[in-house]
Amino acid sequence: MDQASALRNLVKSNNASMRPISRVITVTSGKGGVGKSNTSINLAIQFRKLGQRVIILDADFGLANIEIMFGAVPKHNLCDLIYQNKNIREIITWGPMEVGFISGGSGIAGMSNLGREYLTYIIQNLAELDAIADIIIVDTGAGISDAVLEFLVASGEILLVTTPEPTSITDSYSLLKALNVHNRFDRDYSQIKVIANKVDSENEGQALFNKLNAVVNRYLHLPITYLGSIPQDQQLVRAVMQQTPVSLQNPSAKSSQSYERIAGKLMNIDTTKLNKRGMAAFFSHIVATARKTQM
Repeated sequence: MDQASALRNLVKSNNASMRPISRVITVTSGKGGVGKSNTSINLAIQFRKLGQRVIILDADFGLANIEIMFGAVPKHNLCDLIYQNKNIREIITWGPMEVGFISGGSGIAGMSNLGREYLTYIIQNLAELDAIADIIIVDTGAGISDAVLEFLVASGEILLVTTPEPTSITDSYSLLKALNVHNRFDRDYSQIKVIANKVDSENEGQALFNKLNAVVNRYLHLPITYLGSIPQDQQLVRAVMQQTPVSLQNPSAKSSQSYERIAGKLMNIDTTKLNKRGMAAFFSHIVATARKTQM
């Protein structure tokens, strides 16, 4: 039995006693500065208001956007789980409204080099997240790096954040193009949903999606759906400056209400049609495929 097969069997044995499996939502963007991390945090707050237990994994290596917006500095990150034998609960930082937050650090990048004993410990801990959280939001880095693509390939539910800026639309298309040609991407497994951010009106958001969808449909033949838009909002800018999610600081703000609508749409999706792996299987997919490329 090869290492990848052993890893899949390990995950299956852990998942067998861990029901239900958490819903993993990966938030990404084609370029930086489009409001991806803000979207992750505010959707997390809105999910909490709907009674969901939520954890955010900050997978934007080298940056600390989530912890800055949370106004909290984590004592530990995923590296401590991997190399310092911390358990999963010890590396979770609890933010506003008891939204959990895990700093990825650079730990994920080195997981493919670990031995079976280490991986057993890590996957057992990650499987515990399925019992702690109903929804896990993975906030990826921006752009088309190999690390970002590995997260997207492993995800059954992808939220692509874009803005009306021509460069943002172009970079969003480039990201989808790179994902579409990835040798491990399964379009039947992953659902891609688009959020139009920093728009002046609902009409502008819809027009942005229509423009992107027309090109994607013509050249990639890749199905994408529209979730909605987030308006330009000074209340959101003010909240960011004060390191507080706008959904908490000003629930009546236009942006807060838009995040609320989008979270509601996501909660109303028929989850039986989603391919839910849970967190342990999500990571095992990344590790197993990385090992294959090293052989």
